[in-house]
Amino acid sequence: MISPLAYIDPEAKIGENCEIGAFAYIDKNVVIGDNCVIMPHASVLYGTRMGNNNKIFHGAVIGGVPQDLKFKGEETTCEIGDNNMIREHVTINRGTASRGKTVVGSGNLLMENSHIGHDCIIGNGCIIGNSSKIAGEVIIDDNAILSACVLVHQFCHIGGYVMIQGGSRFSMDVPPYIIVGREPARYCGLNIVGLRRRGFTNDTINNIRNAYRHIYESENNVSTGLAMIKENIPPCPEVDYIVNFIEKESERGIIG
Repeated sequence: MISPLAYIDPEAKIGENCEIGAFAYIDKNVVIGDNCVIMPHASVLYGTRMGNNNKIFHGAVIGGVPQDLKFKGEETTCEIGDNNMIREHVTINRGTASRGKTVVGSGNLLMENSHIGHDCIIGNGCIIGNSSKIAGEVIIDDNAILSACVLVHQFCHIGGYVMIQGGSRFSMDVPPYIIVGREPARYCGLNIVGLRRRGFTNDTINNIRNAYRHIYESENNVSTGLAMIKENIPPCPEVDYIVNFIEKESERGIIG
């Protein structure tokens, strides 16, 4: 299950039933869980902590040194959950002193040549498309989908269940449940197909739609829109998520 042509540092901890291909490189201070597959020419570097059932494809580099001039060699980690598929030539940098770790949750698909920068926090069930680039300290909530060649500015926060169209680039926060596209990138409606596939009821979708009508489809500014949501839409977890995201969690302001 482990090729004699792979390099595994004696200090690395490898779980049970793992496959490690020829010319793979496993650094010291690495922990890999059970049933993982590390394909040929993949590198799992210093500070990586990986859960179970992950598949790392050819040429991927996990736990690379941050591309941040403020990084001074401090002890940081790159933490990968369970059941992730990390395709060819994906790069994931470990953290800096800012957060101390980069985190990728569970059940994610990171497609070929995508990049996750230092100190990012990626949730569960996300899809990051081919050649998309996520700068440092970005937060992406659960079940977000970024299509190919998306460019995300540092410090952005992307809400859950969004669909971001290929080639988009932006430097503001993206609230949950919406589609983002066009040039410049902007709100393009609800991600209705994605919400239905995830089992959201029609009543819930209508509540979400009505909330965003107050934010995006009226003459209200954001503050007035939030007040009208609280006044006119029955409380539910999904609407509360929207309000909290915009009112409390967004530091850069939301996309227009």
